[in-house]
Amino acid sequence: MEAAFRQVKGVTDTAVGYMGGTLKNPTYEDVTSHRTGHMEVCQVTYEPAQVSYEKLVAVFFQIHNPTSFNPDGHDLASQYRSVIFFHTPEQEKIAVAAKDRLQASGKFEKPIAAAIVPAMEFWRAEEYHQRYAEKHNLASCHITP
Repeated sequence: MEAAFRQVKGVTDTAVGYMGGTLKNPTYEDVTSHRTGHMEVCQVTYEPAQVSYEKLVAVFFQIHNPTSFNPDGHDLASQYRSVIFFHTPEQEKIAVAAKDRLQASGKFEKPIAAAIVPAMEFWRAEEYHQRYAEKHNLASCHITP
């Protein structure tokens, strides 16, 4: 996700980390133990004059299968479940509307499983996880601008 969001004009920064669980300052090992309830997330910082929140939500739905509860390609585990964490009521409305439009479009046979929930504290992941695809010269999703 991080590599795809970094391609979007108007995104000024990204960070990967953990959100949604019960443990303060979790590590990767804590999260992958499946005992903390955290999800691996990508925090996106953007310039609203250059890219809208609606466009960022569209990118989110474009770069993974939103019908799968644990949808991240080879990474099929609870910490990879599809979720949008919103920070404001306006962001919630935009995300819900986008999910509803996608469901109504008929593009997917299964229901859209992506959850839309209030943001919690973001815990930045270890440095070796930041820009992982870039650091390891891995192929990543490419999006249409």
